[in-house]
Amino acid sequence: MRVLILGYGKMGKAIEEIAEERGHTIAHKININNTQALKFIDPKSVDVAIEFSQPDAAFENISYCIKNNIPVISGTTGWLDQKKEIDELCTKHNGAFFYTSNFSLGVNLFFRLNEILAQMMEQQPGYKPEITEIHHTEKLDAPSGTAISLAQGLINNLSSKTKWINEPSEEESVVPIVSLREPNVPGTHIIKYISDVDEIQIKHTAKSRTGFALGAVLVAEWILDKKGILSMKDFMKF
Repeated sequence: MRVLILGYGKMGKAIEEIAEERGHTIAHKININNTQALKFIDPKSVDVAIEFSQPDAAFENISYCIKNNIPVISGTTGWLDQKKEIDELCTKHNGAFFYTSNFSLGVNLFFRLNEILAQMMEQQPGYKPEITEIHHTEKLDAPSGTAISLAQGLINNLSSKTKWINEPSEEESVVPIVSLREPNVPGTHIIKYISDVDEIQIKHTAKSRTGFALGAVLVAEWILDKKGILSMKDFMKF
């Protein structure tokens, strides 16, 4: 397949490497230095777009692809206040749009495990949940999109929780998220349930960006004959 990479930072370069290893062609690469080149790309020269740019560029990048009938998958976080508009645009143009906060297959298994554990803990009011996320110092948004997805998994399955907040909190209805930034950390997420007598944890630690990039390329291969607004639950069938 012919791939348009939107965002050519560390993730974009990892995606390029894995895509080429799997026999695909990088048709175009758009980054902060050549953003205007996007409008001159022939959509017929592209089979799929993989979008890992910046929060302020994601909406326009994704809109361009949908309007030009290019299936697009995105892992950019920090722009989701505009996702409803993208979903509506995708429906209007009968396009294919796939979003996830994290393309790692392991993280998505972790998402499901988080939901299952939350369902079990619903019957254990003595435990208070909290989330810790650790990322590299170059990550611009906090909390991470993955942490927000994990928090939403708790909110959906714990009747006492109605919102998340990006700071420690003792408020009963809140899922607190603690965001830490450290050098050279691909990503760690920890769910804790804390009681007066013990603590339960589940944890996912990424060893490198390879898992995220591989997941993105696998989804790009899968979406070629799909339409609609799609997610990892569609891809992983759970």
